[in-house]
Amino acid sequence: MPEQFTDEILGTIRVRRNPLSRSIRMRLSARGEIVATVPNHTPLIFIKQTVKNSRGRLIEMLAEAGPEQYIDGQALGQSHTLAVVSSELSHEVRISLSGRKLVVTLPHQVAIQDATVQALIRDHVTKILRKEAKAYLPRRLATLADRYGYAYSNVRFPHATSRWGSCSTSGTISLNIALMKLPLELIDYVIVHELAHTKHMNHSAEFWEEVSEHDPRYKLHRRQMKSYSPVI
Repeated sequence: MPEQFTDEILGTIRVRRNPLSRSIRMRLSARGEIVATVPNHTPLIFIKQTVKNSRGRLIEMLAEAGPEQYIDGQALGQSHTLAVVSSELSHEVRISLSGRKLVVTLPHQVAIQDATVQALIRDHVTKILRKEAKAYLPRRLATLADRYGYAYSNVRFPHATSRWGSCSTSGTISLNIALMKLPLELIDYVIVHELAHTKHMNHSAEFWEEVSEHDPRYKLHRRQMKSYSPVI
């Protein structure tokens, strides 16, 4: 069973122990849960105290990272758009894919902001992004790995994390399906970042030197990434 505890203000805090971690880091998962990544032998009492001391920042993080709100005409991934139609003849919400358009037909009295409607749209958007990701990311990963001389063992496409990507010690690269929301040059930045981790499993000076060799504009791209969220 995953390790977790309950904070009286923030609720459930999930704990992920990582032998490569040197300090406690806290982030939000795609499900909106707070996850504390900690060095392997960090006492639970110390983790709890760190969370308590960070409550203000974590509350702000929770407020800012709510699920995306979908609107008419919104771009979905690299090649799809959302189209909202109001119908006096329809008595239920209908969602269908017509070519590159995700068409949402709403009863006249139902608004697009309705939480149930947003949840239904989110389910369909997740499927669209996963399909786009599987069509594009493996080819692009292979292209960049071959171009820059990297090797990896496998590629996965999760959306169970707030991270854009990761690389395991076994060489498995995970690329979040939400990458398909990004401009193509930022997708390349994330891929190069994870490929560099196949040689440097840290964020040392040597790691960033490796990234800069293949993405000279990585500092700009790193700043630009802060404008986007992997939340779907």
